[in-house]
Amino acid sequence: MVRSIHKGPFVDGSLLKKVANARETGKKTIINTWSRRSTIMPEFVGLTFGVHNGRRFIPVLISENMVGHKLGEFSPTRTFFSHSSEKKTQKTSDRAAAPASSPAPAGTSAPKASTDAPKTEKKD
Repeated sequence: MVRSIHKGPFVDGSLLKKVANARETGKKTIINTWSRRSTIMPEFVGLTFGVHNGRRFIPVLISENMVGHKLGEFSPTRTFFSHSSEKKTQKTSDRAAAPASSPAPAGTSAPKASTDAPKTEKKD
């Protein structure tokens, strides 16, 4: 749902104070914040925010393309682990691609096969 235009974008007051302080001093320190709901303003461009994702602060460098979005959009809260079925198919394809015989250890020479067919002795 979109915020009303006459209210303006929401930015946490303490965050605005920190941004103003960072602009005055000119320091390039990370501004840590828990306010994921704050809208990115044009004054934030060029600053680095540490946006909390529930466990730690994720550093986010603000660019011009991010203006108007929320800080929380750039700090994912969930870690994706691949599906187990993909792992199973990968393991089976790796086994099929591997050669049937194990390679000879380093430093030893493997016996040379002259022909592919096994030799049979002829008895008279």
